[in-house]
Amino acid sequence: MSHRRIDGHRKTRLRGMTLIEIMIVVAIIGILLAVVVPPLFGSEQDAKQTLQKTALRSVANGLEMYRLNNNHYPSTNQGLEALVSQPSGFPEPKNWRPVLRPSQLVDVWGNEYVYISDGPGFDLMSLGADGQEGGEGYDADITYAEL
Repeated sequence: MSHRRIDGHRKTRLRGMTLIEIMIVVAIIGILLAVVVPPLFGSEQDAKQTLQKTALRSVANGLEMYRLNNNHYPSTNQGLEALVSQPSGFPEPKNWRPVLRPSQLVDVWGNEYVYISDGPGFDLMSLGADGQEGGEGYDADITYAEL
């Protein structure tokens, strides 16, 4: 018999993985990550855009509450800050009270909203993921009027 016995068991030689086998495993893991990770990233961005649309509606609702309390929207100069702290200047709010939290004055990407009021109406916009006007895809602007 060619195998030696120790305590009645056959002695077998343990063998580790070769460098080629390790490289193949690493390559397979890399391919799997390349296939799995991009869709997950896209899902996160899709979720942020959906959340941003909801947040934009909340700010617009805050503007409507302000208008109901004061009979006008904050001016462009007073800005969205008028929803969290009493504004100064014209038009003066007669029945001011806070209608939003300060954390609601930035979009989900941490950028300030663009707010313009001509008196009887307003424009409200998030500049998208890149925080710059224009853009496509996740960088596209999200306007309240288009919701």
